[in-house]
Amino acid sequence: MAIDVRKSIINNFKDANKEEIKNSITASIDENEEITLPGLGVFFEVLWKNSDENSQEYILNTLQSGIKNSNN
Repeated sequence: MAIDVRKSIINNFKDANKEEIKNSITASIDENEEITLPGLGVFFEVLWKNSDENSQEYILNTLQSGIKNSNN
């Protein structure tokens, strides 16, 4: 049985408010588990697809800076 992760995650959050989405993101990051990465990836995909060019540039700059300054 194939599971469509994107569809499942989007459906799970269709009626979520901003606080619920924020809490889910924060919990996923705090758990530091590989299992949460697909969900965060779906959130990132939605963010990227719904951002204009300027916002995408901001995202890229933020990612690049965060990666360079990461202690991981």
